[in-house]
Amino acid sequence: MPAQLPAILVSDEDTTEVDMSKIATLQNQDAETLRVNEKKWSKPLWSAGWTGIPSIIIEKQEALGLDALDVNIILHLCQYWWRKENLPHPSVGTIAKALQVQPRTVQKRIKALQTLGLMERHERRNSHGGNMTNEYSFDGLIKAARPFAEEKLKQLADAAEAKKARVARKKPKLVVDNED
Repeated sequence: MPAQLPAILVSDEDTTEVDMSKIATLQNQDAETLRVNEKKWSKPLWSAGWTGIPSIIIEKQEALGLDALDVNIILHLCQYWWRKENLPHPSVGTIAKALQVQPRTVQKRIKALQTLGLMERHERRNSHGGNMTNEYSFDGLIKAARPFAEEKLKQLADAAEAKKARVARKKPKLVVDNED
């Protein structure tokens, strides 16, 4: 699945022109990241598939009001969500089986996530009026996690700036006093 290009790669004058050297650098970085993860997890595990989720959601799950089961439900849904416009839609039974809980437990937790404003459930119907599996969106979770991400980015930028200042600082001169 190809990564979407960041907005910084598109020129301001003409949104159709892209700096090819930046794309090549990004692709090389992506390939290196994949190789590193493949080494950590093994080629068969990595090749069988992986799921992307922002680390800040895992790090700040308590602050976001998520318990372990909520995070597992979100992780399970995320494995079906590869493009923003194509929302995940596994059945409650599929989620429940994977998490080894009853379908009613999943329904209650999804309802709780909806009540917290972290997830939206969209009912789907087929052309004959019958039920299809629900779609789930994470707009509320993304909105709730964004301040934590921005705070962390500021901390990382501050730490990088402090390190840069330490490196740039002139070292004190060593004075040897042999007169004693």
